[in-house]
Amino acid sequence: MKKTRILITCPKGISPYLKEEILKLEFPVKSDSVSRVETEGLIEDTMRLNLFLRTGHRVLYHIRDFHASDPEELYAEVKKIQWEDYLHEDGYVCVTSSVKNSTISDTRYPNLKCKDAIVDRMSEKFGRRPDSGPLRDRAVIHLYWENKDCSIYIDTSGEPLSKRRYRKIPFRAPMQETLAAAVIMATGWSGEGNFINPMCGSGTLAIEAAIIALNRPPGLLRDNFGFMHIKGFNKELWSRLRENAKSSIKKRLDFRIIASDLSAKAVEAAKNNAETAGVAHLIEFHICDFRETPVPEGGGVVILNPEYGERMGEEKALKDTYEGMGDFFKQKCKGYTGCIFTGNLNLAKKVGLKAKRRIQFFNGSIECRLLEYELYEGSRKP
Repeated sequence: MKKTRILITCPKGISPYLKEEILKLEFPVKSDSVSRVETEGLIEDTMRLNLFLRTGHRVLYHIRDFHASDPEELYAEVKKIQWEDYLHEDGYVCVTSSVKNSTISDTRYPNLKCKDAIVDRMSEKFGRRPDSGPLRDRAVIHLYWENKDCSIYIDTSGEPLSKRRYRKIPFRAPMQETLAAAVIMATGWSGEGNFINPMCGSGTLAIEAAIIALNRPPGLLRDNFGFMHIKGFNKELWSRLRENAKSSIKKRLDFRIIASDLSAKAVEAAKNNAETAGVAHLIEFHICDFRETPVPEGGGVVILNPEYGERMGEEKALKDTYEGMGDFFKQKCKGYTGCIFTGNLNLAKKVGLKAKRRIQFFNGSIECRLLEYELYEGSRKP
């Protein structure tokens, strides 16, 4: 297949960190927006992107652009594509879409027309057609349709890259893996100095930190991607990529990763998730109030992800917690960079410290901030 556009989607606001990752992998950045970065390459290049990217969601390999005014024109144009070059006639295909078109009231309908065009062409070519449905564990085709402009992509990720396969026990409202990786990148922590995570919940921040510190690609945890179900999948190249990636993984860490939570159930969930991720031996877990979390000498990053108080009455109850985080930073975390990730800026004022940086993120639809505090040893020198 030819060199073409590769569109990589991400959660809203994470694109600066995705862009940084793409450039480190020596891919060009052609354009970017709040929730995507565009590069270019061959279909084989999507293997490396899927394997190494920590902050991307879907790696979309561009096939064709065209214009369509209505569903019938969409069907005709999609049917022109040589699907026999991409799909197995005895396989399975899922169609996803992002549609903004005045003729469409039900966004499932373009998916149906696109799927019909694909399987009808395959049926005419081979006398049989691939199965189809909503599952993303095999070949996935993505339609982007805005007004009359259409683009067709192969979703080489299949299921989103945020699904690392280690979070078996989520516990309450967990932070998505891609968001956790971006937040860690934003703190400036890259595997030097201690990483302390009180209020760890299901352990996502601590687990992502351990994976980053090991220099282990997140894609190694998965054994299935969309590109594996496209004609011409190069198994030998994929095997070499994986083996080369494994050879660069560190064997041990020279610092400590500590995660704590007041809830024994949360810590148990975090331990199980870390075990599945293969990093449980690198993380020290403690059941305790965040104020009692061990903070060793040597500095590093301390990061807390407290509750936001989204429901009526919760904000007042959390006031003491946020005040306590400021005290914890001042009393136990000198020499560290202190970070709080929160979706409640009113409560954040109760911390009682001036943030050096306030970085915008979105946790789903909730606008959040990563607040960074410099916690000096003794008095700050002028």
